[in-house]
Amino acid sequence: MATLIAGLVLFLGIHSLSIVNEPLRNRLQASLGEWPFKGLYSIVALIGLVLIVIGYGAARLDPTVLYTPPGWLRHLAMLLLVPVFPLLFATYFPGRIKATLKHPMLVAVKLWALAHLLANGMLHDVILFGAFLAWAVVDRISMKRRTQRAIPALPAGKANDLIAVIGGLAVYVVTVVWAHQWLIGVSPT
Repeated sequence: MATLIAGLVLFLGIHSLSIVNEPLRNRLQASLGEWPFKGLYSIVALIGLVLIVIGYGAARLDPTVLYTPPGWLRHLAMLLLVPVFPLLFATYFPGRIKATLKHPMLVAVKLWALAHLLANGMLHDVILFGAFLAWAVVDRISMKRRTQRAIPALPAGKANDLIAVIGGLAVYVVTVVWAHQWLIGVSPT
């Protein structure tokens, strides 16, 4: 469990630099240079992600049950997950979805985390998905008081929503049918 928590601290910690201290982030980027800063940021995030994967895998071998969700919550979770990939796509294919939601990736993270909390009651699940849900909520709230950085994306266009929805739903189907079992070792259905 310590490895999972260490990974979350590194991954969400580096992603929280703007939330906690945007001036420090800006000073670090200015002193290191944009690309060295992004490289260091990416390395810390990648180390955190690797520790999350290793720690989550290890925690699954010795699970602690906190609650047992009723079966119908799995169906609700699957429903909540339908828009997750289209929202992720909408972040980089800006159109009406992005204009309406402003931060579709954070909405996607919140839906993803909430759905997994509804369907899974093990301690390691609550730690992982609860941490991501809390981070996404805090990040969204903090955006009201800080300067937004541009996210690299294609130019806004009318076709982008269609691309986001069709591409996102295709990835959702591949994930449900095959990739979740292959990557995580658990079939969502």
